[in-house]
Amino acid sequence: MQQRRRPEQAGSIQQGGASRLTILSTKTTKTVKPAMATKSPIDPELVRELAQLLNETDLSEIEVEKGDLRVRVARTISATVQVPVAAHAPAMAHAPVVTAPVEVKSAVAHPGTVPSPMVGTAYRRPSPEAKPFVEIGQEVKAGERVLLVEAMKTFNDIVAPRAGKVTAIMVEDGQPVEYGEPLLVIE
Repeated sequence: MQQRRRPEQAGSIQQGGASRLTILSTKTTKTVKPAMATKSPIDPELVRELAQLLNETDLSEIEVEKGDLRVRVARTISATVQVPVAAHAPAMAHAPVVTAPVEVKSAVAHPGTVPSPMVGTAYRRPSPEAKPFVEIGQEVKAGERVLLVEAMKTFNDIVAPRAGKVTAIMVEDGQPVEYGEPLLVIE
């Protein structure tokens, strides 16, 4: 049992299971492990009833006060990951990208197509002031970085799967891309 001196404050500790028990008083905060609950001044049956009430309802936490003793039973809620909606990046003040006259349909079937491995935003350069990683006509080596795709605030390197010449670039700097969308062609 842990005791902490914190007037008028609540403390709690996460127990590996689905709920935790925190005993609060105005003088001392005690965190009781479920196995130790029988040795505490709290009625274990009350704690069981509160935990059962949590399981039967949508509640995530119940707190009961009796005199200067308060009992709080809380359920551990697993967070739901929400994917942020991709917003269009503001237009960059640089020269427009000139791409080779390769149609997207033919690029998808081309063996040298480098597809996007994820949904995100494609960047042709490491920063707005820097020069692009690759240009049309440039020779690249296998494993060389050719683009970046930002997904959930993380920049992911897109590397050339093979050596060759870049014959087409299908994305502009800051353009949203889908999974599997052709980014460029290496012949």
